[in-house]
Amino acid sequence: MSVDEGLYAWVQEALEPLGAVTMRKMMGGATLYLDGVIFAILDDAEIWFKSDSESDSLWDGQGCERFTVTFKDGRADTMNYRRAPLDVYDDAEAMQRWAALAVEAGLRGAAKRKPKA
Repeated sequence: MSVDEGLYAWVQEALEPLGAVTMRKMMGGATLYLDGVIFAILDDAEIWFKSDSESDSLWDGQGCERFTVTFKDGRADTMNYRRAPLDVYDDAEAMQRWAALAVEAGLRGAAKRKPKA
């Protein structure tokens, strides 16, 4: 995995009306946050949006495959991220629409992890 800095700049520009996009590099790729909420990962020149059981049908309807990682021992595992539809790479409104869906999944995931009082 590596990070396409130009893609990161595009995501920041396209999502500026929604909030601040920040990046945390890790394991050769990067995790993206919108106002502190995880919503995507960058892998090479691709963006993968956060998904969950509530949004899976929308991603499936667009043919957006799941992110798969292959470990050194040959095992493969999927993660709750979906390949971005092609229009997000040149259409700010599409980027905003799909990123908003991913942020919602990120918020739901964060809420599940918070301990109850």
